[in-house]
Amino acid sequence: MAEKHIVVQGAMCKCQFGQIPDKLKVLSHKKEYANDKEASKKLIATTMEIGATTLEKNTFGNCTKMGSPPPPCKPMITEWKGFYKEVVLSNGGNILVEDSKAVCAIAGTPCIEILDHGQRTEASKQNFKNADKDVQQQINPLVASTVIGEKKQKSDKVIFEAK
Repeated sequence: MAEKHIVVQGAMCKCQFGQIPDKLKVLSHKKEYANDKEASKKLIATTMEIGATTLEKNTFGNCTKMGSPPPPCKPMITEWKGFYKEVVLSNGGNILVEDSKAVCAIAGTPCIEILDHGQRTEASKQNFKNADKDVQQQINPLVASTVIGEKKQKSDKVIFEAK
């Protein structure tokens, strides 16, 4: 899987016969996540993401494959091509990668492509601990690099309440 990103919940897809993109919804499982330290948002997309409800808005605009005037698009994903065959997840599906394509029942060809895989980096405390302090100071001179990632201490004041 050299240099390919895994597709996750929220990946942006586009049909070559439509005008607008739509986001992929992962409905086939609730177990495996990628690039999500809280394991709550980025479910891994698999070849089991098929059917009529696998997209957020469930449309790519108007379907130019259907003639003139083009009727509203109602995608029906029947299968995925170009997936990563070496791994099978708990739902029995293979992992989708950024160059995977979906076959729509209307077009009969792999016409739905992944525009954006959906992964986003999330910085953690460990990233700040491992960062070069001099580089961080040059990038952001207004913040002392020694305090990034540290918790603020509460005041040591003792307040007495009158009863």
